[in-house]
Amino acid sequence: MTLRNKASLSAGSGCVSPIRGLGGSPRMSDTEEQEYEEEQPEEEERPKPSRPVPPLIPPKIPEGERVDFDDIHRKRMEKDLLELQTLIDVHFEQRKKEEEELIALKDRIERRRAERAEQQRFRTEKERERQAKLAEEKMRKEEEEAKKRAEDDAKKKKVLSNMGAHFGGYLVKAEQKRGKRQTGREMKVRILSERKKPLNIDHLGEDQLRDKAQELSDWIHQLESEKFDLMEKLKQQKYEINVLYNRISHAQKFRKGAGKGRLGGRWK
Repeated sequence: MTLRNKASLSAGSGCVSPIRGLGGSPRMSDTEEQEYEEEQPEEEERPKPSRPVPPLIPPKIPEGERVDFDDIHRKRMEKDLLELQTLIDVHFEQRKKEEEELIALKDRIERRRAERAEQQRFRTEKERERQAKLAEEKMRKEEEEAKKRAEDDAKKKKVLSNMGAHFGGYLVKAEQKRGKRQTGREMKVRILSERKKPLNIDHLGEDQLRDKAQELSDWIHQLESEKFDLMEKLKQQKYEINVLYNRISHAQKFRKGAGKGRLGGRWK
């Protein structure tokens, strides 16, 4: 029996130990001290009890009130459905707005395209009118110049006819020169009219305009080549004429028994 049990028995039986220490405190006997010393390690070796875990107490439902889980589930479903419907409405509203913006953008593009076409047509019409005015002005100036030349020639003829018959040869030569100038001018106009091609590009598309530009480029290249060949030919003819003129001058200079030679003209 342990010391605690003995003390319990003593207290329960109402007996007081006769052995007391100083000051009236009870003292243990040798046997009790030995037993206490033997039991002391056992108490030290005993494991400490773990901390108790409080039990989980389920929430109490108040008496007299009943929770309707079906109603809670129904309200939650209604809330989710309302949120989903709101998202769907927002999506379709945004989509409708984007479609309206796209339609407005297409309309602006079409209007801008129509405006550019109208501006291009207006510029083309203005350019055509300007070219027509230039051609008309050029023709008017040519007619005025021709009329002025005719009046000058008439005045010259009148003056020369009054000066006497010894100027008859001069009149004939002047008339011949004027006829030659007119013939050369008419020839130039005829050649230019033959080489000048009408340029009708209003009805042409992009590919046809590109082909037309290539055709004009080739034609200009051909004209430049012909011009270069003619210029070279003219240079060669001038060189040959100058060589022949120098030979004639040299031969007349050293010819025996002859005076200074006289040439009717000089080649240039």
